[in-house]
Amino acid sequence: GRLDGELRNMQDLTSLRNVMVLLPFLGMDFWLWFMRDGILYPVLCYLQELAQMQGQIKDTNVILQMDNNRDLDLNSIIAEVKAQYEDIANRSRAEAEAWYQSRYQELQVTATTHGEDLKVTRNEISEVSRVIQRLKAEIDSVKKQIAGLQTAIADAEQRGELALKDARGKLADLQNALQTTKDELARLLRDYQELMNVKLSLDIEIVQYTKVYGNYGAGGLSLGGGGGGLGLGIGSGSGFGIGGKSGISVGGSGIGLGGSSFGYGGGVTSGGGSSSSIKYVSTSSSSSKKLIR
Repeated sequence: GRLDGELRNMQDLTSLRNVMVLLPFLGMDFWLWFMRDGILYPVLCYLQELAQMQGQIKDTNVILQMDNNRDLDLNSIIAEVKAQYEDIANRSRAEAEAWYQSRYQELQVTATTHGEDLKVTRNEISEVSRVIQRLKAEIDSVKKQIAGLQTAIADAEQRGELALKDARGKLADLQNALQTTKDELARLLRDYQELMNVKLSLDIEIVQYTKVYGNYGAGGLSLGGGGGGLGLGIGSGSGFGIGGKSGISVGGSGIGLGGSSFGYGGGVTSGGGSSSSIKYVSTSSSSSKKLIR
């Protein structure tokens, strides 16, 4: 019985060694499965404990006392060794099962956590995809707006150039008109200066005539001529003259007869075919006079 037990143990050890030899040749997938399911750990523990037991048995010096008694209790010895091996196997199996259960629970917790993380990640990916689609639509809209703005800018630049060209033309026309107006104003100023000179000359003549008239006092002078006739009258209150077609009468109240002349009052009247009159109106009794044309 003892030899049979050792033979079975050696057969189990040989089978495990054969499995360990075949593991590298079974491929990476089988190796990962072997590691993931926790089969290798208890096997390794069993092999390690078996090697320790063999080492202890090998290094033990056995002292046998030879007894001539033929009644050797080999069954109890084999039962004791078998009990030790079963105890070791049970402890190894219990440890392996406990480790497997803890590992399985950890993997379940990890799988649950990873499942929740995967769900959250999928939701985030969906949200990011929607954001990307929305941003693409906004980018297309902005591109269209940019194209429209570029077209509007080009049109505005073209219209601005045309308006600037038109404004420059109008500015040139206004500058020409301004220069023409300045020239016309200068001409009008020259004409005005000439007229002022003429007026000054006339004012001087009027002053001279006024002085001449002031020398006669309040008397009267009547001149008449034309057609070979001439009349002159001077008096303080009345004057009388006879002439042809024209005549001049000067006096306080004088009468002149001619072809077409008549004067009355304090002034000078000339008459003729085409007559004009100059009248001095007295503003006082005898000294200051005013010219009315």
